[in-house]
Amino acid sequence: MSIFKARVKEFEDVLTGPQDLIDLKQLRKLAFNGVPDVQSFRALSWKLLLGYLGPRRSSWTTTLAQKRALYKQFIEELVLPPGHSSNGGGVDGGDGDKVDSGGVGLQDHPLSEGPESAWNTFFNDNEFLLQIDKDVRRLCPDISFFQQPTDYPCEIVVHSKGEHGRRLHERVVPAVLSSANVERKGLGMTKINLITKRSVENYAAMEEGQEAHWEVVQRILFIYAKLNPGQGYVQGMNEIVGPIYYVMASDPDLSYRAHAEADCFFCFTALMSEIRDFFIKTLDDAEGGIKFMMARLSNMLKSKDLSIYELLRSQELHPQYYSFRWLTLLLSQEFPLPDVLRIWDSVFADEQRFDFLIKICCSMILIQREAILENDFASNVKLLQNYPPIDINVVIAHAGSLA
Repeated sequence: MSIFKARVKEFEDVLTGPQDLIDLKQLRKLAFNGVPDVQSFRALSWKLLLGYLGPRRSSWTTTLAQKRALYKQFIEELVLPPGHSSNGGGVDGGDGDKVDSGGVGLQDHPLSEGPESAWNTFFNDNEFLLQIDKDVRRLCPDISFFQQPTDYPCEIVVHSKGEHGRRLHERVVPAVLSSANVERKGLGMTKINLITKRSVENYAAMEEGQEAHWEVVQRILFIYAKLNPGQGYVQGMNEIVGPIYYVMASDPDLSYRAHAEADCFFCFTALMSEIRDFFIKTLDDAEGGIKFMMARLSNMLKSKDLSIYELLRSQELHPQYYSFRWLTLLLSQEFPLPDVLRIWDSVFADEQRFDFLIKICCSMILIQREAILENDFASNVKLLQNYPPIDINVVIAHAGSLA
């Protein structure tokens, strides 16, 4: 039996064996070394490792049905224009707040400007929706996937019957709206261009009755922002949700693929609950904040190779010039998508979660030792901000060797 077939067999035993209780410890051990790109292994492993699904297999049907029904409510309550919800009552948002629904009252008239007006909220949402629209239209440009139509469009959205506003991208008119204020929440401003490096042609929207994968991702981010008003949408979140959605929407099991949007939303929400401090400026110095993470990387580099550490310091090439984006976006912009998926297998399988991410980042620097020591400031900035092509397994193996 080949090594690959043996690994597939190990995943089959853990994920599809007769036992009801999944051995999460064994799954972490296997996934840490990479999930084979066959069957539904990666999508299922990520759902388990991110805590969307519990370890008891018998609970999955109920969990999935409840979560998917809840997500459908989110679409009806938060995406459809006011007065067009298909049911009464409300849904609980991420903070336990009730999201209002129902018909159009006096305060819900489109011309109402009261602070409680649903239409007032609807129009205010367009400010951050503009930024989401810009970001998702250029997601993962090295592959065509996000420009392609999904086989499972959201029916209540794509069949608008001429009604404006159901499809989120229709609500944003760049000529009218000012650019959204999507800086990381907190005191002061953070230049977002530190964490964005892709700039390509914008993707086009689909015709009535269809929608592209980027339009689905737009809806996921919009709903997340609505349910988390204290954080909202911050540029870069699109790079976090993209790989998760790709995995869920590429699931060979069509019964799972049909629910890729809802499953992705809850996996993304679970991951964001762990890294949301990266996106909140007032928590930068907290233990889970980005400055703290960059300091950990810097200290590891100092202990592993003092020469590189001292050179970068003497060149005043501060960690935020490169590692801010590396850490905040979990390396999603530094490597091609297949490599990002491989990295995330290990990161999600790491019980300490981001310890191994820091080791990968440190290895990326150490592997370029000779070039860094020869380069001047400008060349090193270019090297670290545009990391050269490399076999990702070399980087991961190097990271695994760091104590």
